[in-house]
Formats: sequence, C-alpha cells, structure tokens
Amino acid sequence: MNVAIWTIIFGSVGLVGSLFEWRGKFLGWIARIWSKLILKIGGIKFSVQGLKKLDSNGHYIFASNHESALDIPLVFAGLPYHIVSISKIELKYIPIFGWAMMAGGHFFVDRQNHKKAIQSLDRAKKSMIKNPRSIIIYPEGTRSSDGSILPFKKGGLIMALKMGLPVVPIAIIGTRESMQKKRLSLKKQPLELRIGEPIKTSKIDYNKRNEFVNQVRNAVVTLKFEQRINA
Repeated sequence: MNVAIWTIIFGSVGLVGSLFEWRGKFLGWIARIWSKLILKIGGIKFSVQGLKKLDSNGHYIFASNHESALDIPLVFAGLPYHIVSISKIELKYIPIFGWAMMAGGHFFVDRQNHKKAIQSLDRAKKSMIKNPRSIIIYPEGTRSSDGSILPFKKGGLIMALKMGLPVVPIAIIGTRESMQKKRLSLKKQPLELRIGEPIKTSKIDYNKRNEFVNQVRNAVVTLKFEQRINA
C-alpha cells in the first residue's frame, strides 16, 4: 500500500477524531504514527541525537534544514512533541491532507503576498497563546539541491522572537540521499535527526534579529557537518 493511500487513511481517522478534540493533539499523535509507518514501510531506519537537551513538557520552535519530502516524516517521527508546521498555503487545498492539517492547527502562509504572510504570522501568534504547542519551520524556504544550507528567511524566526519561544536548531541528515529526484523508490539510507541547544529568545533585542537569524543558521550548519557523537 503506497504513501498516498496511508495518508488518506490516517488523515480520515484524524479528521473524525478532531471532531471531539479541538486542540489538535489527537491529529498530532496520528501524524507521529503516520510518519513512523512511512519510514518503516520504506525500510528506512533513523536515529535521534540530543533529546536530553529539551524539556519533555516544553514548547519550542524547531528550525531545520530542508532537503527532501522525507524531512517531514523524520521530524514528526523523531520529536515526541505536539508539533505543527508553517506551510505554504497551496497545501491547505489538498483534499484530506490539507483538511487534516487545518484540523490539526497547522499554519498556512501565502508566500506570494507579503502583507497576507505577516497577517498569517500574527494569527499564528494568537493561536499559540490560546493553544500552546511546538512549531517546525524550514527557514531556507525551499529544499537544498546539493546538501548545502541556504540563507535563512526571517519570518518564522521573527515570530519566535515575538512569542518569546525558545528556538531549537535541528539538522536533518540523509534525506536528500534517500529520496533523490527522478527516483521512483527510496534508497535505504539511514537518517539522523540532530538536536542542538535551545536558544532563549525572551531577552534578544528585536533590533538584533538579523544576528539572531544568522546564529540559528550557524547552529544548524554546525550540527549537520559535525562528526557523529553519542547522544
């Protein structure tokens, strides 16, 4: 059974469950199970380093490099938190998948309209106050084609500053090699998710936001290219 069919099944179950639980935690649990199943079906093993650096009851904005569509199941399978994403608005209109994302409390941004994008981030801030959870962002804004880490865009990280949420740099290793373009099957490449030290944002001056964005990017770069160590 392929990924699309499993997505429809899990998305449908999540939508029904969301009728009885408005915070999206049930759909968050569904997303983790779906992610682990997708990786298992593909015969892909993964490891997570650095979970001990985090508070199991905390809420974070996770900032990651972006290399392939496999990044999404790896993040949701590897991080034991109620996580939502900030995604391009086009995903909102995909039947079942987009509906499940909306029911799960994910955020959508129109990247082609700066004013609407800012309004979306403001709505996200209000939603997070009402219903705290963690957020995954990919500040590069697009997938890296060669494994290098592109410059980071500011939007999601500025939202972290405004919310005062800690930002956790994370590095994804192996997804680009495992899911190469023009390949119909996955390469059984071991994947790694490396977690960095949380960066407190509550005392960072907004005027130093550019330095903060560079700090987060440098942390992700360091994590990705460091030698593997035991977590």
